[in-house]
Amino acid sequence: NTSRVKANIPAVNIKETEANYSIELAAPGMKKEDFELNLDNGVLHISSENKVENETKDEKSNYTRREFNYSSFKRSFTLPNTADLGKINAAYKSGLLQIEIPKKEEAKPRPIKLIEVS
Repeated sequence: NTSRVKANIPAVNIKETEANYSIELAAPGMKKEDFELNLDNGVLHISSENKVENETKDEKSNYTRREFNYSSFKRSFTLPNTADLGKINAAYKSGLLQIEIPKKEEAKPRPIKLIEVS
């Protein structure tokens, strides 16, 4: 069932400005400790693995209920060579993982320079 598979992969927005690249990953109900981010040869990997086990026992009626919930995902993004890989920042707030990837200085647009003719 493809609809169940899609539900486990968080939606992502990617934006480019003159100064940086921004990745926003929607992951409500998680904690910042649930995420693992790593950079390998210019590829940013974002992953999470969450295991929850709930057990309810009722000794009077000889009843036990055990529920398992397991969710995980992994997303990978190849970063452009204009990205400053040493200055990547990530923050998780209100269900949104925000990753800011600054551009290298030489990749930022420069103002137009007027050259006088003598």
